[in-house]
Amino acid sequence: MPYTSGRPGAAPNTALLRARIPGWGADLDPADRPAFPREQPGIPTGAHWQIPEQQSDLMRRERSVEHLRLTPVFGTAQPLKGLAGAIRRYAYSAYSEAQAAHWLLLIVGDRVDAATAHLSSFASARPDDPITQSGVLGERGRRPIASRFRRGRVDLKHAWLDPIFVVGPWLLPVVIAVPALRWAARGRRAARSGRAI
Repeated sequence: MPYTSGRPGAAPNTALLRARIPGWGADLDPADRPAFPREQPGIPTGAHWQIPEQQSDLMRRERSVEHLRLTPVFGTAQPLKGLAGAIRRYAYSAYSEAQAAHWLLLIVGDRVDAATAHLSSFASARPDDPITQSGVLGERGRRPIASRFRRGRVDLKHAWLDPIFVVGPWLLPVVIAVPALRWAARGRRAARSGRAI
């Protein structure tokens, strides 16, 4: 039924709904619910604890300020490390999950983590390749520019930011290295001219 400006009619009674919709209200009667006996207090569940045993916190896991304690069991596969870890820890210790600053700091930590991973890949035997790993070559022949500006695209408002976030981490080392190399070359020239005198 389409929405109209008039007040909607009263809800039909349960007998009419049950007659019209097969299975409507099947779980209203507790006797018809397969899980109903388990919902009763005092039935043994087999658990030997009220709260599960607390996992040891050797890695100092982050905990939101809303919670009094860590969950009894938590993951340890991705420990926080470096500057990104410090930013994430600060987000958890200083701000509630209801505050935008908490989530913005987590995003900043993620971006710092991505940038350090890009930079550390240059020290490995197989550095990152932004051309093949970004999927740009896969768009060749599939109207990559026209498809970006098609009507109805939700991401059109922030499409101008995408090249900054994708290419930025690759250009940042160049932006830092070029002035540093110029400064080193200028110092070397000054040292040579000082020796010549």
